[in-house]
Amino acid sequence: MFLTFERIKELAKSRGITLGALEEKLGLSRNSIYTIKNKKPSAERLQLIADYFNVSTDYLLGRTDNPNIAKDDETIAGYTQDDLRKMAENAKTFDGKPLTEDDINAIQNIIEIYLRGRK
Repeated sequence: MFLTFERIKELAKSRGITLGALEEKLGLSRNSIYTIKNKKPSAERLQLIADYFNVSTDYLLGRTDNPNIAKDDETIAGYTQDDLRKMAENAKTFDGKPLTEDDINAIQNIIEIYLRGRK
C-alpha cells in the first residue's frame, strides 16, 4: 500500500495541499491517509480520494500508470476510436488490393473485440 500512499501524497502536492488539508476536505479523520502506508484502505475511502483528484482507483492502487479514468465511450484498452480506425486502415489485403470501407469497418470491429476481451 506504500505506492498508494505515495501517489496520494504526490497528487496532493501537485494541488498545493497538505495531506492534513486533504483529510479535512474529504471529511476523514486525522492521519487516516497516513495509515494507507501500512493498511489497505476501504473501497469507499479509495473511491473518495480518487474522485477528489479525478483519477482512477487503479492508478491509486498502482495497477496502472495512467491516472485517467477510462470511459467506455472514449477508449478501449487505452485506444480511442480514431486509433482503432487508423489501425484498421493500415491493414493490408493479402493480394495488395485496397481495402473497401466495409473491410476497414470489419477490421476495426475485430480489433475492438480483441482489445475488449484482453484483460
